[in-house]
Amino acid sequence: MDFVVVSVIGRTLLTYFLILLVFRFMGKREIGELSIMDLVVYIMLAEIAVFLIEKPDSGLWHALVPMGVLLLIQLASAWLSLKNQRFRNWFDGKPSIIIKHGHVDEHEMRRQRYNFNDLLLQLREHGIQQVQDVSYAILEPSGKLSVFEKKKDGTSDYAVVLIADGLIQYSGLRTVRKNKSWLLNEVKKNGFSSVEEVSLCTINDQGELLFDSNDAFQ
Repeated sequence: MDFVVVSVIGRTLLTYFLILLVFRFMGKREIGELSIMDLVVYIMLAEIAVFLIEKPDSGLWHALVPMGVLLLIQLASAWLSLKNQRFRNWFDGKPSIIIKHGHVDEHEMRRQRYNFNDLLLQLREHGIQQVQDVSYAILEPSGKLSVFEKKKDGTSDYAVVLIADGLIQYSGLRTVRKNKSWLLNEVKKNGFSSVEEVSLCTINDQGELLFDSNDAFQ
């Protein structure tokens, strides 16, 4: 067999397992949940893989070094996303409430460059014909629309996040029309001395608060 053919086959197999290894380190996400940074890394990895396979006379380090750098960038950004909410919001984006209690937030739709055709299409995919039947519709950073239908009593299963990773979610407070003082009082009433001790706090349409404690304080 020709040496070039053997080299291409070997480089293809090597590239395949290297990319599998990189993806394994990058963590588990569905394709529809990729962030902008994930997508950029995937595109660059594909370009590097093509270069490695199509240039059998080039050194392996010309591809291995960029792959390693991309992996380090991805791991560093993932770590920063876990530790810093502002960094996470900037890179991954934040969910946007498009419909609240049957009312469409047109200002938020314009801000997200999201039109009514897209909205109605995604509502139909959830089996919903009327906007008035929706309690909450949230446009996720991935572009998916999460829909919570109204129940017969006018409530839904949607829960607003008030605390995440020990940080107050002020957008959630604005959604339920509460303030920081009220939340801090509820935190203390539920046996926590500070917000940092709370991993997650949500409130549902019935006004029920659910707390999950931070393992680091147990």
